[in-house]
Amino acid sequence: MVRETRLHPDQLVYPLFVVPGSAIRRPVASMPGICQLSVDEAVAEAQSALAAGVPAVLLFAAPAHKDAQASAALDPHGLAAEAIRAVKAACPQLLVWADVCLCGATDHGHCGHVLPGGVIDNDSSVQTLAAVALNYARAGADAVAPSDMMDGRVQSMRQTLDRAGFALTPIISYAAKFASAFYGPFRDAAESAPAFGDRRSYQMDPGNGREALREVLLDVAEGADLVMVKPAGPYLDVIRQVSEAVPVPVVAYQVSGEFSLIKAAAERGWIDERAAVLESLTGIRRAGADLIITYYAPTVARWLRSL
Repeated sequence: MVRETRLHPDQLVYPLFVVPGSAIRRPVASMPGICQLSVDEAVAEAQSALAAGVPAVLLFAAPAHKDAQASAALDPHGLAAEAIRAVKAACPQLLVWADVCLCGATDHGHCGHVLPGGVIDNDSSVQTLAAVALNYARAGADAVAPSDMMDGRVQSMRQTLDRAGFALTPIISYAAKFASAFYGPFRDAAESAPAFGDRRSYQMDPGNGREALREVLLDVAEGADLVMVKPAGPYLDVIRQVSEAVPVPVVAYQVSGEFSLIKAAAERGWIDERAAVLESLTGIRRAGADLIITYYAPTVARWLRSL
């Protein structure tokens, strides 16, 4: 009766990784229990998550064709757009968030366009990202979630969406996304590892909490409807600062490395998986997150419904 922080299935978002083909459910070795899914299998997984009580999924696409222009992400008949349409058709009551980035569709694996010498061209990247967001909104995405960390992309997306008649499509900004060692398993699942260098020129230094708050406030000023802190567990202090500073909902992403660490320890019998998962998610909520993106979402929703 006096518990201050509660978990509820309505607070959970489930990431899905979509690949070309049909009847494909390919296990991700570094993420036990998580698979790359063809569109038909992604639909089935979305239906299962909805039945468990999860209200939203976050779609990532790994198209077969990759080029410097990220043309697959711009294609209205591309893999991501196809997956959005299919999931919405099968589960109209499920919220579909579409991750907006260029890394999965580029041959170099970076989140923006690359100039000679390996420098990221922020301004041209922002234009392309806004076009990708519009493509996903037209496909039926309930929200677009830019994860690229380019400067100014929220404002560009908001203007582009508004002009095209999607003023009511929310932008869920990866506002404080750190250059983290905890992303490794995700890059196996999303096939998005950079071909050279790293992403430290546009993702955040893990030591910079005040800068994270500045980044978040800039995105809110540009029109972000929700803001995200990623990863979650190592940045609980940032979640707290953000939740106290912004007037919009705060999302935290319990990333692949956090998930896989718990899985690996549980498989060895070193920790109680259920207890550890519920404690970690409760800590993220207690820090100030309104919503949590987690690979445990359907499992946790079932656990909570059984309490």
